[in-house]
Amino acid sequence: MHDLPPISYGEEIIALRLVVRRAEDGSWRGRLLFGSGEAPEAVATAEIFFGATEPDLWDSVRDLRDHHIRDLYRSLMAE
Repeated sequence: MHDLPPISYGEEIIALRLVVRRAEDGSWRGRLLFGSGEAPEAVATAEIFFGATEPDLWDSVRDLRDHHIRDLYRSLMAE
């Protein structure tokens, strides 16, 4: 689990983490966790990040812009 810079959503500051795992085929996969992970209001995406190597995975994370991250959070909270 890796801490990422928090996002602001309205007047809230939301903790953001990347949960990473290495799949059986050797690829790297990751999902975003919004919130501390310990609180009941924490929500997570599916494994939306993929890389053949760990640096490839991090490239896909860096390519995601702040407004996309806020939109992901908003969509998860609307469920």
